[in-house]
Amino acid sequence: MLTSIALIFLVGLAIAAICQQIKLPRIIGMLFTGIVLGPYVLDLLNPAILNISSELRQMALIIILIKAGLSLNISDLKKVGRPAILMSFLPACFEIVAFIIFAPAVLGVTYLEAAIIGAVLGAVSPAVVVPKMVHLMETKYGTNKSIPQLILAGASLDDVFVIVLFTTFVSMAQGGSASIMDFINIPVSIILGILVGALVGFVLAFFFNFTSEHNHSIRNSTKVIIVLGISFSLMALETLLKNNVAISGLLAVMSMACIIQMKCKPLVAKDLASKYGKIWIAAEVILFVLVGAAVDIRYTVGAGLGVIGMIFLALVFRSVGVLICLIKTTLSFKEKMFCVIAYIPKATVQAAIGSVPLALGLPCGKIVLSTAVLSIIITAPLGAFGMDATYKKLLTRESE
Repeated sequence: MLTSIALIFLVGLAIAAICQQIKLPRIIGMLFTGIVLGPYVLDLLNPAILNISSELRQMALIIILIKAGLSLNISDLKKVGRPAILMSFLPACFEIVAFIIFAPAVLGVTYLEAAIIGAVLGAVSPAVVVPKMVHLMETKYGTNKSIPQLILAGASLDDVFVIVLFTTFVSMAQGGSASIMDFINIPVSIILGILVGALVGFVLAFFFNFTSEHNHSIRNSTKVIIVLGISFSLMALETLLKNNVAISGLLAVMSMACIIQMKCKPLVAKDLASKYGKIWIAAEVILFVLVGAAVDIRYTVGAGLGVIGMIFLALVFRSVGVLICLIKTTLSFKEKMFCVIAYIPKATVQAAIGSVPLALGLPCGKIVLSTAVLSIIITAPLGAFGMDATYKKLLTRESE
């Protein structure tokens, strides 16, 4: 396993650096490293590390969500309002509708199978989008109109909405039926996640401030470990309660970090965000290399042009959905175009749930996985490169 970890870090960083030198996003190098080192090409990664790949990817995602929460200004988020709520579900709905309308004719699937494919592809990738938005907030691009905050909030809620829909459609395909509770669980999961995270954040902020005021100050490194441990517990809570109460662990983590940023002394919040930024350097490599390793390129060979065409057609529908969300906002045309680009990339959710229908033995399993794999290969680099190449041209820097 140590050899595999060494390969992930050294080869991943090396290829990422090469991509950076030739003006390509670093993520492309990391995804490529994972594909090449993974079990479907050179097979150089230890099966033991692949067996815990989903847990490692989740840990890395938690780290960047904590950093995002520590960087997110709640007052800025309040300014966003209605568009952030619409961005959390409307673009995904447009993409799913595109598959339901066109996929039966193009791919030869049923309407329900088309809905499953659309649900798999409907989620924007927080693993790609969140780091980019954190960078924009740190460099003050688009922050005068809270654009990074808008995309960050929408992308975080978007995944919860899509995963609940996916679970509902798969249950129907297995012969079950969708109950009203399946759809009620969507807002319940979001609201409970935010409330639980906020409560934990208040308690932690009080604890950190109390110890600091009474000369029992805890080292910032220790605070990082405490916050990380509680974040893992919040994710475990989601799993523990999933059969009884719907709660989004990822939203709880981000909400907790937001409250810590609000209620802790400014220097403490700033130091925590800085330390998580350093941890992210390693977590980023692990996340994207392992996402790449989950990509089974065997399923892309027989996918055909129809799948590729559907991916791009669905992106057009998704883009229309994003633009509708931004109606009656103060954003310029260029800024709206950046929001469209930021909602392109797919990776984490597709890698996580793309193989579920195949594992369950559903007839559409292979085509779902093929579409998920191709969507990662096409949209993750496209979206990442698009954001890197355009943010300076499409967004205004606040200091200007």
